[in-house]
Amino acid sequence: MPKAYWVAHVTVKDPELYKLYAEGATAAFKKYGANVLARGGKFEDLEGNNRPRNVVIEFPDMETAKACYNSVEYQTARKYREDAGIANLIIVEGA
Repeated sequence: MPKAYWVAHVTVKDPELYKLYAEGATAAFKKYGANVLARGGKFEDLEGNNRPRNVVIEFPDMETAKACYNSVEYQTARKYREDAGIANLIIVEGA
């Protein structure tokens, strides 16, 4: 079964609220066996409309990635992120 990845592009508008999101999301990621591959590091803008924060999180498979997103833990944290900024998030299955 191929791994799956959350790919997020984020603009943080309220860093204090975003910290609350990050704390709750990190607990959810740990519970679902996620591996953070990239989080807010240096990037090069090549094409399209991009955001200043980019995140890639690896999960064991698509079902686990979706279960994490739909979990009570993540949805509780997500409420902070909604007020903290703007995000685009997809889940993509690995090759």
